[in-house]
Amino acid sequence: MRQHSSSGFELHPRLKADTWSMGESPSSLLLLMNNALAPWLILVPKTDVHELHHLSPGFRQDVREEVDLLCAALERALRPHKLNVATLGNLVPQLHIHVVARYSNDVFWPGPVWGHQERRHYQAEEIERLRERLHGDLSERFELL
Repeated sequence: MRQHSSSGFELHPRLKADTWSMGESPSSLLLLMNNALAPWLILVPKTDVHELHHLSPGFRQDVREEVDLLCAALERALRPHKLNVATLGNLVPQLHIHVVARYSNDVFWPGPVWGHQERRHYQAEEIERLRERLHGDLSERFELL
């Protein structure tokens, strides 16, 4: 089993191109998918491991706690009808975890958010408002940008 390693950690180019940086913890980067049609956070553990179950138990627990924190923060701030949490990695092999707030009236409902061409890029003020709404719940674990 490979251990957590952030030395040489680099964000995958596709994640870099498709997201806004929201913050960082000692374990992970926190990103926002640049699609305002669904509030969609991505947690990227600082590791070269590609599968969640390959992380060392302690590091896996840290990442799991961060996912739970993101879910709780989105619930409190945005009151979604459902939360979707997934690790896919089919197009981006770097381990990353999608945490998506879903609404029964969003354009993707009831299907998944990925794989669609529908997109509306965030405006800077929308990102700032979302940061402000999530700040209280996330600031103890994440250094928010």
